[in-house]
Amino acid sequence: MEQTGVVLPAGRVTDWISLGVLASWVSRDAVDEAVEETGKAAKRSDGTIPPHVVVYFVMALALFADEDYEEVAASLAGVLADWGAGWEPTSSGLAQARKRLGPEPMAELFREVARPVAQEDTGGAFFGGWRLMSLDAMVFDVEASKKNLAEFGLPGTRDGAEAALPQVRAVTVDECTSHAPVLAALGPAGAGKATGEQTLARTLYPRFQADWLVTADRNFYNWADWCAADDTGAGLLWRVKADLRLPVLAELGDHSYLSVLINPDIRGRARAALLDAARDRRPLEGAKARYVRVVEYDIPDREGNGKHELFALITNILDPRDAPAIPLGGVYQQRWEHETGNKQLKTYLRGPGRVLRSKSPELVYQEIWGYLLTHFAISALICTAATAAGIDPDRITFTRTVRLIRRRASDPSFSP
Repeated sequence: MEQTGVVLPAGRVTDWISLGVLASWVSRDAVDEAVEETGKAAKRSDGTIPPHVVVYFVMALALFADEDYEEVAASLAGVLADWGAGWEPTSSGLAQARKRLGPEPMAELFREVARPVAQEDTGGAFFGGWRLMSLDAMVFDVEASKKNLAEFGLPGTRDGAEAALPQVRAVTVDECTSHAPVLAALGPAGAGKATGEQTLARTLYPRFQADWLVTADRNFYNWADWCAADDTGAGLLWRVKADLRLPVLAELGDHSYLSVLINPDIRGRARAALLDAARDRRPLEGAKARYVRVVEYDIPDREGNGKHELFALITNILDPRDAPAIPLGGVYQQRWEHETGNKQLKTYLRGPGRVLRSKSPELVYQEIWGYLLTHFAISALICTAATAAGIDPDRITFTRTVRLIRRRASDPSFSP
């Protein structure tokens, strides 16, 4: 849940906001480069809305989810004046401009600008030498237009019926302390067209950084994906399902134990030989088996059914001196910061239960990238302000910051 404790004084927050929220974290240069890179640069000067204007307009749509096109444009009147004196955009003109832009520049822009924003002195940002990151998924409801239904399909419900609206799934890697999304992949979530969490996450693993410690829930683990993420050199701390075989090779002093993961395609005698080699602590061929350390702990009555739930975490940090078991359990709990970040985007920024406004798949993807970019910019603002004030970013309320940003969106300092 969103923290609602101590907040920065209004003057301090306003000072940071006056620096220009969206443009200070998503620069005009970066926008122009993304537009050029994706082949969406304006071909001629004919009075149409310039692509860089449309990029910021799409981000502003995420900031003003309750408003129509012309109201959003009016909220940015001070900025629009800098982009062309006397220009009065219409809803139809803005709609056509969005179609011309497409989703590609927004996706490329997110890829270029989204990054971890916490500093070494930001509270709760690091564990040892690792930056705390998390992997998780969420879904967006979209308009049930013919094009969206054809592209995304309808997801099934728990009782086997079809849901009322198409959905898009997003898998993101967030920085835990700032809630800033830094990697993202999107795909359909409807029955027969669904792009699963593991499939989308698979596209993100090659971009993990060696100084990250990435937490993930049990739905993300499989042998191939663990190896792909492990090969990046990043620290990993993933929960696994109860049916995963984790033989105890050695009990360690911090109450964790050394174990081994074996490629599930290897069976019989070959598997037994690998297990013997692991027990003897011999080097293992990475394509066949990998050492892990296991941290287990009980959560009493988590489901409210009077039972304990056993959490089994695996990590590629094998030396307990680098990451003792009890602190690692605390690190895994930081994964819930990702849930907070998702709630900030979907509930406080977009609005609870709100359906995305776009009626075609290309603009749906464009709109979601706009939300991710805007959420990144606001999260970066909060984290930077909190670090400067010497407090944890959770102590600045997201909803209050968004309200302040909305009130000051027409400030000329917003202009790119």
